[in-house]
Amino acid sequence: MVRGGIFLFVALLAAAPVASAETMSFADSAALLAKSCGAEIDANCRGVSLDANRMRECLSRNTDVLSAQCRTDYLRAFNAIQKRIAARVTVANACSREIVKLCNGSTKETSKSIPCLIAAHGVSRNCSQAMDDAGYR
Repeated sequence: MVRGGIFLFVALLAAAPVASAETMSFADSAALLAKSCGAEIDANCRGVSLDANRMRECLSRNTDVLSAQCRTDYLRAFNAIQKRIAARVTVANACSREIVKLCNGSTKETSKSIPCLIAAHGVSRNCSQAMDDAGYR
């Protein structure tokens, strides 16, 4: 049952809206966390909601009983998740011209323009970099 909770947590992280080219995807972050901290999550965070922020808080509260590998990897995984989220927010700003002119979209609904931005020609370097950093391409 608890092991199923870990896999559910990993699935939730992987399904979250997916920064930098130096970060890892949500799925990779969740897999790293499950591999490095699965036993610690089972032992110390059993009743914790499978929300990423609450799980990070639980692991932070229990750092004294975490393995060295888990301590290193959980920080890396959660930082990568935060960077990916920040990069996705950046897409709206970096691609605003392309969203409006090339995709006939609205910057208020950037996510609806992502398929168009991926396929469009004439996308600026900043927009292309933001798309890459956000993991859309």
